[in-house]
Formats: sequence, structure tokens, C-alpha cells
Amino acid sequence: MPRLPDTSPHTRAVFTLLADDPHEWWYGYDISRRTGLRSGTLYPILARLAERGYLDTRWETDPPDGRPRRHLYRLTGAGSARAAELAATGRAPAEPATGERAVAEPHRPGRPPRARLVWGDA
Repeated sequence: MPRLPDTSPHTRAVFTLLADDPHEWWYGYDISRRTGLRSGTLYPILARLAERGYLDTRWETDPPDGRPRRHLYRLTGAGSARAAELAATGRAPAEPATGERAVAEPHRPGRPPRARLVWGDA
């Protein structure tokens, strides 16, 4: 049976983080750091959520000297409602599903340790 849109653990993690303060503008690296999602996973999720009207996006208007502008994201009213709906209908995103367990990935210098989900007993 196919998964319903926006219900993957990764998407739920993004919704949960952004719903903590729906009026806050977040940039991708900070979302990645706080959720543990790599850019190849995170940015497609952000693009899909924006296409569906769940995220407002804009470019940073006044970056500090020497740093390029950041692309910023925050939940729309529809995004806040969807985040609340997901929170009410399922388990917390950080909680492994039946048959899944969190496994620590090897630590890479300069990067925070992360966990990944694996299936089965192995």
C-alpha cells in the first residue's frame, strides 16, 4: 500500500521542527542540522512542501558581509494545519515505526553524529 503524502518520518521531522514556531523563518542548513537530514533528502522535501502550499519561501534580504543570501522557509497556515493533523494522527517523527530501529552512523569529524532507521532485527 503506498504511503500517504507528507507522512514519511523525514517529512514529519521537518513539519515538527517548523511547527515549534510557525512564524519563524528557517534556513536549510539549520533545518538539516536540527533534523539530521542530509541536503539530498531535505531540499526535495522542502520543495514538495512549498509546491503544495505548506511553506512560504523567500530569500534573505540583508546577509552579513561575505556570506551569500540564504533561502528561508516557514509554515503557511495550511502548513501549520497539516503539521497539527500529522501530530494528532501518528507517532512522533523521532519514534521508530514497528520493525524499525535507530542505528548510529559512524561519526565524521566536523559533523554531528546522526541516527538512521533500519528495518528488521539486524
